[in-house]
Amino acid sequence: MAQDPPLTAAETAKVACLTARMCKRSLAGENVHLADLERKVDRILDAAAKRAENNPR
Repeated sequence: MAQDPPLTAAETAKVACLTARMCKRSLAGENVHLADLERKVDRILDAAAKRAENNPR
C-alpha cells in the first residue's frame, strides 16, 4: 500500500466526517450505495497528494 499524503487539519476532519457518514449508511444494509462518498474521499486524498508533490519538504 502506498503511503498516504500528509493531510491538513481541515482535510482530516472532512475525511473523518465522510467516513462516519459511510458507516451510518452501512448500518442500513449491505446493498447501500457508497460510491459518492468514496469519490469525495478520493478527491481529498488526490488534492493532498498533488499539494505534497508540488511542495516537497
